[in-house]
Amino acid sequence: MLIKTIYKSLFLTILIIISISSLTKTKVPLSYILIKTKTFQDSSRTIYVSKNVQIKNYFQYLDSIVTHFNSNQSYNISEHILVRNNPWIIDSLANTDYYRMMARDTLVYNQKDLIVLKKGSKIIIPDSLETQKLLKSIKNTWIDVNIPEYKLRIYEDSVMLYKFPVRVGRNETKYLKMGNRITDLKTIPGNGKIVAHVKNPDYYNPATGKQYFVTKRDDNKTTKLPQIPFIETEINGIRYGQLIHPTTNPITLNRAYSNGCIGTNEADAWIIYYYAPINTKIKIRYDLNVTNEIGEKMVLEDIYGK
Repeated sequence: MLIKTIYKSLFLTILIIISISSLTKTKVPLSYILIKTKTFQDSSRTIYVSKNVQIKNYFQYLDSIVTHFNSNQSYNISEHILVRNNPWIIDSLANTDYYRMMARDTLVYNQKDLIVLKKGSKIIIPDSLETQKLLKSIKNTWIDVNIPEYKLRIYEDSVMLYKFPVRVGRNETKYLKMGNRITDLKTIPGNGKIVAHVKNPDYYNPATGKQYFVTKRDDNKTTKLPQIPFIETEINGIRYGQLIHPTTNPITLNRAYSNGCIGTNEADAWIIYYYAPINTKIKIRYDLNVTNEIGEKMVLEDIYGK
């Protein structure tokens, strides 16, 4: 049983190949970032974006801000702290969702070329007290996924902040070439934490093992694959490779459709990422008895036949 679990862990982990080198090839010079910095009350800073920043350069841009700040101040911030202090950035990222853009009559073939931070935008670096407040909020944030309900919720303590539709693993076994074995595709329940982020993933078809670079959307249009972070979980102390990641086909949400991962739409994936830094707690459960939004008790379909 242990060997089988390890094999499944190894297989699911390689479904998405992390292209770490692509994150480090492009170095964004500091002059690209800081055109003007003003100090307020000796601790809070405002950074004015000096030129438009596209998604393909977005993470390098933020990393250079964080590195520069942390090398000159008595307290440290992180990418998640910086963005959580500037929630408009999350909104800007979420609005690059292909289907949101189409609703505005804009067809996006290559999402990586979209401008996410416009020239002249202000990024506020939190002072030490604001940073501590954000750290406390992050520490008390956790993720809840109920498999048969097809829902992912984000809580701070007992307060629900967000609720998103998801897709989960199919109730079947299938031979997948990447694992070279028959694999159980069901999403695995349990308690755990977030252990890794894949900021620029490569995409592979697990059935054939072939890498792919474009995707057919629900409207039958073909586009390049977007750059949106994938989130790796550790459940019950094991890294199954069970990821939280966006799907380019939201028509598959609210269904048992995936190879075990938890799929979201593109906009929601950005929000989840910024509320799920490393070590964020996650609970994946299989509860059929739930209460709906108006307080009525419901029994969900037993999609895994337990």
